[in-house]
Amino acid sequence: MLEDCCGEVIAGELGKLIVRQKSDSAIEIGDLLVEERNNGSLFLQVFDLMYGSQVSRSALENISGMRLEGIGSSLEFIEPHLRNYVLAIAKPLLHITETPHNPKVLPNFMSQVRHIKEQDLDFLSKPKNPLYFGKVRSGSKVLNVDISLEAIDVFSHHILIPATTGRGKSNLIKIMLWNILEKEYCGVLVLDPHNEYYGKNNVRVGLQNHPNAKNSLRYYSPNRTRNLGAYTLVINLRSIVPGHFRGIAHFTEPQWEMMYHAYNHFHENWIMNIVDESTDEREDAAHRVGGDGTNDDVGGDGGMGDTGIRTSRTRSTLNVLRRKFDKILGIYFSHADNQVKFRSATFSNTMGESTIIDIMNLLEQGKKVILDTSMLEDQVELLIGSIVANQILNHYKIAKEHDTLEDKPVISIVIEEAPRVLGDQVLRISGDNIYSDIAREGRKFKIGLVAITQLTSVIPKTILANMNTKLILGNELYAERSSIIQSASQDLSTDDRNIASLDKGEAIISSNFTKFAVPIKIPLFEDIVKDVEITSSKKQKKVNVIT
Repeated sequence: MLEDCCGEVIAGELGKLIVRQKSDSAIEIGDLLVEERNNGSLFLQVFDLMYGSQVSRSALENISGMRLEGIGSSLEFIEPHLRNYVLAIAKPLLHITETPHNPKVLPNFMSQVRHIKEQDLDFLSKPKNPLYFGKVRSGSKVLNVDISLEAIDVFSHHILIPATTGRGKSNLIKIMLWNILEKEYCGVLVLDPHNEYYGKNNVRVGLQNHPNAKNSLRYYSPNRTRNLGAYTLVINLRSIVPGHFRGIAHFTEPQWEMMYHAYNHFHENWIMNIVDESTDEREDAAHRVGGDGTNDDVGGDGGMGDTGIRTSRTRSTLNVLRRKFDKILGIYFSHADNQVKFRSATFSNTMGESTIIDIMNLLEQGKKVILDTSMLEDQVELLIGSIVANQILNHYKIAKEHDTLEDKPVISIVIEEAPRVLGDQVLRISGDNIYSDIAREGRKFKIGLVAITQLTSVIPKTILANMNTKLILGNELYAERSSIIQSASQDLSTDDRNIASLDKGEAIISSNFTKFAVPIKIPLFEDIVKDVEITSSKKQKKVNVIT
């Protein structure tokens, strides 16, 4: 008998093998099993369990009824470990010969299988630029085998992280970023709507606890007093162009025309000139001097009249734009002192002139940048991300034209609640935006998305197909599991129960860059930080002893 045998293949077909479990073994859903062959080995994965018995069901029902009702309670099966057993339903996962490849053979009939061992995974090589996810998992058993993928490929080809609340999405992001924080081959922009990635002084650990955080991490917050070392998140209005609102806020065709008209005329001061109502009085005065108002080209002294915005219809459009800018940007005209004012410090016409350029330069140096958007409205958060993303994409497009793109690091943008900008309904109503543009063509320019969502089903299939790595965490909703399975890089058609049974910190990596869908156990971020701090403390004590 095979050493460490846990079962034997007794029947089935290529995608549905039946393995009888050995009585003193335990096979779980998600377990990785190995059949050893003369020319290598065959990996199997369990996706369902059921009972088997040599006793007929009617006899079992009869015996059970008697025992439950207190009749013949001492009845026992003769050789119960032979007559009653567990059957595991498994699928071939990987065929290992000289190289690993997709299986095209059945296990040998009545062959014995065992649980996977760490040495069976020696073929998993460490990539040149590793992006660490966790340890390989077999069922609920964790193997001491790290799973890392090539960061440049994975980030540039987009990542989707689907899961319901509380399954460890944020923990996974922090683990990924922690392990590449000081690596310069990848810049990452994190839009953080819950302010959970950086950490909070001595109250909550985060990426700020990384030994190299001071050099490799930049944190922006609207309220820099919330964290030591934070930079003020303030965007100058002159950094904004009409295209940044594309797909982020809804505007009618006349409103778009007026925005672009103002931008073409006033350039970087277009928003101030739209909001500044004092120009209305100058226009009206010029209108009275110019005649009966039928000549839209009659202007004043550089106000909106010079753009041809003259009629009552366009004045109504102008007023709607002002209300929308007030809602999104917090900018308004105060009639009390005839001044343009701001309701928050996030946008300004005097500060933040270099914020966007600074962020872009940091990302181009392979740094990690976190934007605390927890105090901002959804539209404001997405707009700020749109401004930065547009700047990055345009800059990298120019680099590609000049054949310098290969020298630049890949840049990835982490966005939570991705359906806000990638959802089918949003794209139909508001049209494409910079995030959907990057999802479709970003890989050509070394720019990727890390899209986090609870609702995979509302994201169009064309976008899901471009998300070449999916880090699948637990999900109880059938419709969401079905959408994940249909868009996965490997065949997960039998993994519905497997995905539903994933506990917190357990995941499946389905990627174009893995030989098979890899089950993993993600470490707890706090444990990683604690281990680093303990190691650092020991080194410091050793230095003190020497000195």
